[in-house]
Amino acid sequence: MGKAKDGAAPGATESGPVENALARMRIAQPGMAKGARRIADYILAQPEEIVRMSVTELSEAVGVSEGSIINFCRGIGLTGFQHLKLSLAREIVQPVQFIHEDVGRDDDMDTICRKVFHSGIQALRDSLSVLDPQALSRAVAAIRGAKRVEIYGIGSSAPIAEDTHYRMLRIGLDARVVIDSHVQAISASRCDPDVAVLTISHSGATHETVAATRLAKEAGARTIVITNFARSPIQAHADIVLFTMARETRFRTEAMTSRIAQLCVVDALIAALALDDYERSTETLRKTFEVLSIKRF
Repeated sequence: MGKAKDGAAPGATESGPVENALARMRIAQPGMAKGARRIADYILAQPEEIVRMSVTELSEAVGVSEGSIINFCRGIGLTGFQHLKLSLAREIVQPVQFIHEDVGRDDDMDTICRKVFHSGIQALRDSLSVLDPQALSRAVAAIRGAKRVEIYGIGSSAPIAEDTHYRMLRIGLDARVVIDSHVQAISASRCDPDVAVLTISHSGATHETVAATRLAKEAGARTIVITNFARSPIQAHADIVLFTMARETRFRTEAMTSRIAQLCVVDALIAALALDDYERSTETLRKTFEVLSIKRF
């Protein structure tokens, strides 16, 4: 279980348990190495038992080293095995209010609405728990220190990239959005150390956006990635990672849960950027509001 440079282990603090250790495991599970996946399988099958076990007992039960257990815990954003036990105890005693549910063919309209809304709410709760404020601060510094910002997104992330571009323009940043994979490659290859690149990718495994982020980093740009909490290829080319945590379901793959989470991370980033240069941002917002007022009746 590797981790990226910035923001790779959000919530890793001795101050208290995290709220969603089990959700972190389920989301990260597909990208785990074989040994780590065995640990996750064992914990997910019997979280109540783990709370009463020592790290030695768990390592013997799973057939891995104690060090592998510790590395597993750190890979999902915890400081170690005791932090995992605290988090599991809290989750068992106070289970989360909203459960991820897929819609069924026999669901009535009220049930469909409830499931969809609750999934969105849970995605926001989980994403807040893994979003690292320090990584967000580094992203603000990187963008503010750049002469230009390039924003990349493909598929369902493209509308989020376009919205981010619009929001950055409103606060006076020199930003460009690229949602065509060929143009992304050209744009990325022409970056330099004065450019900050923000890539939005839920999976972090889309060939086009991974390639564009890699090219941008190789060209000297500061690379920032918004992606779902799990190990993914794009993180190898990211200087800063801002995590979301949204689970897709059978009927809702590429669904709104991931985009809702991405939009909230973007909102937090824009707010932090605006506050970082408050006077200029508010003045630019006032001017752009006046310009846009001619579009309204």
